Amino acid sequence: MIRFVFRRLLQTLPVLFVIVTATFFMVRFVPGGPFTAEKAVPPEIMRNLEAHYGMDKPLWQQYLDYLGKVLRGDLGPSFKYSNRTVNEIIGDKLPVSLELGGLALGVALLIGLPLGVLAAVRRNTWLDYSCGMVGMAGICVPTFVLGPLLVLFFAIHLGWFNASGWYGPADRVLPATVLGFVYAAYIMRLTRGGMLEVLNQDFIRTARAKGASEARIIFRHALRGGLLPVVAFLGPGIAGILTGSFVIETIFQIPGLGREFVNSAFNRDYTLVLGTVILYASLIVICNLIVDVLQVWLNPRLKFE
Repeated sequence: MIRFVFRRLLQTLPVLFVIVTATFFMVRFVPGGPFTAEKAVPPEIMRNLEAHYGMDKPLWQQYLDYLGKVLRGDLGPSFKYSNRTVNEIIGDKLPVSLELGGLALGVALLIGLPLGVLAAVRRNTWLDYSCGMVGMAGICVPTFVLGPLLVLFFAIHLGWFNASGWYGPADRVLPATVLGFVYAAYIMRLTRGGMLEVLNQDFIRTARAKGASEARIIFRHALRGGLLPVVAFLGPGIAGILTGSFVIETIFQIPGLGREFVNSAFNRDYTLVLGTVILYASLIVICNLIVDVLQVWLNPRLKFE
């Protein structure tokens, strides 16, 4: 397994290199700059700012300098926040986004797995059709529609939660529910499909013929194989939760890294955009690697190759 993990990490290095390179040149070719303002900046001040941040050098030299800093773990200074580095900003904002993503993933699993198992066990009944309706609603309704609707009903009309902010435990409920509900729908459908495939196999019929209880058949024999599609989905699913937090953090005014990334794009904060992209790309690569390991563990027929 160690060789498998090491080989996969080596394969990801070219991917991260392409992502960093493409993002670096894309942000530099966007109209405007980090020092563009409504009021024109005097030329001498602009030259001093560009010299301070190394933007007076040729673009290829700026690129090589940035790559050298990234290899040393230095993501550079922020152009928008004076006297703050990108590393410090990420260190402040990332825990909030990770907490939101973890809660949303928990909501998705707590809703999707039981409904998927229930729909498979009671297939072609009203329970199966009801779970299918919930799944279809989760897939069809986007987060930027569901979020304001829940705020309007639960925060404004009922007053159970705050409409925005990230202060107490109650402020976590609506954002995590909105972000997790979409992925709960996918998990429910994948769980149902995986469980139906396993429940129709010969070893399940053998277990029933030996007198095993239905609960033992489902949770001891069928669930492990039925979860394989869900585990395969968790890699891109976690990536979707991370990128989906951009919208949720903006709607609910959550001080996380996703909201900071959106602001950095508007502010042309080159280094913060690059640092956030590098971080998210690394997290996605790590999540996909963990999912690959879990798939081999759940399915003995697969090997670490």
